[in-house]
Amino acid sequence: MTVSWTPHRFTGGLLALDTANTVVLRTDPDRTFDRFADTREIGRFAEAASGFRAAELGGRRLDAQSPGDIAPVVLSIREATDRLFRDAVSRGAVATGELSGFLGACSTGLAGSSAEVGSPGRPFGDPATPIAFEVALAVSALSLLRDDTVGRLRICPNCAWLFVDRSRNSSRLWCDMKVCGNRQKASRHYRRRVAASKVGNTEVGNA
Repeated sequence: MTVSWTPHRFTGGLLALDTANTVVLRTDPDRTFDRFADTREIGRFAEAASGFRAAELGGRRLDAQSPGDIAPVVLSIREATDRLFRDAVSRGAVATGELSGFLGACSTGLAGSSAEVGSPGRPFGDPATPIAFEVALAVSALSLLRDDTVGRLRICPNCAWLFVDRSRNSSRLWCDMKVCGNRQKASRHYRRRVAASKVGNTEVGNA
């Protein structure tokens, strides 16, 4: 089934986290699913991410014209990123024992690339030419290692997505208030109504 790559799919705050979040409900074995199961979605995701992550990419477009060919590298970076930084949220720091796998996956994504990144105003190089998706993904993932970023990583309590909390007082709870926040509010409201109904029925039965 074709995925609708809406703004909600890009609430991680960085390309690498948005990519990690293409596995939905990771912590629920009965309901989890992979939006990249159809590798063609990698190309469609990259096209959407070029717009939604334009600020991070410095306006450079992502190139994923052969999604089937790059899928193994993309998925390797995705899983290594999720594993390392999901663990970092619980620890409050990155575990060095997990770094080798993560760095190896990123290294594979960068292999053979002639892109130049990091210049002022052009973080991902020349915006006039596309950059390979796997290369940009590796660079984005490596940027997560900054201590000021690690300290702001969060896991959404509703959908278990990873995201960067850039709120002023670091108090953001949900990946997306309009979606996950409202769902949790609705769920709490429903539970309160059910509990109140049970109490009311008990009182009537005891009358």
